This record gives sequence, structure tokens and C-alpha cells, in this order.
Amino acid sequence: MGLAVKEKMAKRAAEEVKDGDIVNLGFGIPQKTLNYIDPKLKVFFHAENGILGAGPVAEKGKEDPDLVDSGCVPITAVPGASYFDSADSFALIRRGKLDITVLGALEVAANGDLANWVVPGAIVPGMGGAMDLARHAKEVIVLTTHTDKKGNPKIKEKCELPLTAEKCVSLIITDIAVIKVTDDGLLLTEVFDDVEVDEVIEKTGAKLKVADNIRRIKYDD
Repeated sequence: MGLAVKEKMAKRAAEEVKDGDIVNLGFGIPQKTLNYIDPKLKVFFHAENGILGAGPVAEKGKEDPDLVDSGCVPITAVPGASYFDSADSFALIRRGKLDITVLGALEVAANGDLANWVVPGAIVPGMGGAMDLARHAKEVIVLTTHTDKKGNPKIKEKCELPLTAEKCVSLIITDIAVIKVTDDGLLLTEVFDDVEVDEVIEKTGAKLKVADNIRRIKYDD
């Protein structure tokens, strides 16, 4: 049996991570990316609350209440991990030391604008580190469903929700496709195995260019 769609998205995001990268993972689907990193790579996972060297989610019954990520999820730490206060953690982000951040999204615009923190009228605890991560990471990868629960496109010509950051997204990985944000607009480069290009175009609320050689992603396990 193949991987569930969210796992496929996370596995595809893991392909973008290179040896020596410092990576921050957003809450939800992005957190799953850690599970698919090539074990041969030396990757440093960062959490805004002050960890460099974060490991996978802790097994049930083995949680340490003093070791959690920025979303308060119990995690593990790899040998050699370092701990520091949140001020130092955000200084690291704001000085551009993160190679990649993988974030969720409510909307992404054709120019790379990102809206991922609030729906007007909804009660939310705050933006967290999303604004700093989106503005200062060297590469911003978005993992999101292609449409919302009502079937409306989440990739649009222009975001309608309050922005997290402008022109920050470089790659969008959805449950059906992979799209690059380029200076010339959105470029469809990959589709998942059971998806056709026409379906992606139909479900996208912005103009899409289609790469000459579309990769068809297939993960068996």
C-alpha cells in the first residue's frame, strides 16, 4: 500500500533538504518532513522556542515535559543538540541563518506572497514565528492542500487573507502537484502519480506555466 497523501507531501519536501542544512518545520504536515530525511545527511532541525538539533516526535510513554517543539509537541533531541532562549533563537532566524523553512498555508499568491496565520473573525493565539521564518529563511517551502474544504483554490493570483510575508515562497507542494514560484510566474513541474495536468490547472486560481518534462511522483512506501 502506498503512502497517505500527507506523508507523500512531507516526503517530497524532504527531497529539498541538503547535507548541512539548518531547517525549521512548521506545525502540522510540515513536521512530518523530518521522518523522511535521508539518514546519510547531517541536518540540523531548529525550533523557535530554542532548540537546534530537534529530533522526531517522542514515542508515547517516553515524552519529556521539558523537551517540546514550538507547538508544544513532545519531541526528542539528537546527540549534540543545543538549547538556548527564544531571543537567541529568533536572532538566529532574523540573521538569515536558516537554510529552509517548511510552512503550511491558507493562501499563496502567484508572486510568492504567503498568508498562513489568520482568517478574519477567527480566534487565534498569534502568529508565532511564521512572519520571521517566512521573511528571513533562505528558502520557504509551502506544504498545503491545493484547495480548501469548500473546494476553493488556495493558490491565487493575489492573496485575500492578511499576509504573513510578501514574495517569500519559492516552492509549493500540494496534495496533487509541485509548483515553483519563479520571476516569470508559477511553473508546474511535478504531479502526483494519479493526477493529470489538466486537474491541477483547473484547481489553481492563478495562471500556470507547465514545464516541458513533468515529473510524475510515485512513492510506494
